[in-house]
Amino acid sequence: MEALARALRLAPDERAYLFDLAQQRAPATGKPASVADPALVRLVADLAPLPAMVVNHRYDILAWNHEMSRVLVDFEELPPHQRNSMWMCVMHPLIRDGFYVDRENIVREGVADLRAAWAAHPEDRVLADLIAEFIAADTEFATMWDQRDVRVNGRGTKVLRHPEVGRVAVQFEVLMPMQDPDHRLVIYRAADEESQAALDRLCAG
Repeated sequence: MEALARALRLAPDERAYLFDLAQQRAPATGKPASVADPALVRLVADLAPLPAMVVNHRYDILAWNHEMSRVLVDFEELPPHQRNSMWMCVMHPLIRDGFYVDRENIVREGVADLRAAWAAHPEDRVLADLIAEFIAADTEFATMWDQRDVRVNGRGTKVLRHPEVGRVAVQFEVLMPMQDPDHRLVIYRAADEESQAALDRLCAG
């Protein structure tokens, strides 16, 4: 199928259609996205005051607005290789230790999502090295990885213990742009009035 797609010089969407017709999963092509398209960067800014960010399949944070950096951490202060939402959950002291009320479930969902990405991008050595780093550093992650759960979760609720404003419950939505299938647009919304008030205070700073 891959040889046929190359021989026919199919465009990416035509190639995907060919594999769909054959009821096969098209292997990933090209290098994983490491830079957000300028249109998505502008969209993230325009979504304010809703906290928003763009990540790739590795959870690398490629773009964000002021509101998201206030909810999580100041991404500008992190080295580029640490701008990864799973890295922060597993390795960053502030996020790792008590930031999420249900951290175990957050990690479990992240592990299942990463395993799906790992299967879809077997050529991605950066992702493989990142997973190996998590396994070596966090026994909880290692245990969950061995369970081999696979699930992509595009919607849900997270409850945070924010050091500045206390409890904040957010509903998250994950959208995949058609032109950038390796990107994910993540949007947070307050889950209740108390959380909305907390977000308003936080993002006004």
